[in-house]
Amino acid sequence: MLLDLYLAHPFWIWAAVGAALLGLEVATSTGWLLWPAACAVAVGVLTLVLPLSPPWALLIFAGLTIATTLLVRRFLPRSVTEPGQDINDNIGRLVGEHGRAAGAFQAGLGRVFIDGKEWAAELEGEGALASGDEIQVTGVSGSRLRVRPSK
Repeated sequence: MLLDLYLAHPFWIWAAVGAALLGLEVATSTGWLLWPAACAVAVGVLTLVLPLSPPWALLIFAGLTIATTLLVRRFLPRSVTEPGQDINDNIGRLVGEHGRAAGAFQAGLGRVFIDGKEWAAELEGEGALASGDEIQVTGVSGSRLRVRPSK
């Protein structure tokens, strides 16, 4: 029965597969299902032009999926795929930024003022920071910024 449905409407079967894969991609946002979804639609369009049997259509779909996935992963800009480049990471993006101590640090802990906001911070290494001293963010430890005096 499914084979009869495929033979009668191959384009719509492949369009449905593409739509389902695209829906899964939107739900998971992994980036891995976008290319199989596009390939399913491409095979659907190909079935409009050529009378492909189900095994040939599956073989073309698999080949296109492998080829497009490898090509996109090869040529996708590295900055998009590197960890730590999330624009929504409001703490991680502060690494390397400069600011000022909002108050004197007590036992290596205090608060810093960076980019218009005040953040909890811990001093890296020995020493002390007075209110208004310039700092540089060197990392993140939990919800605290690791800072050192700016040179």
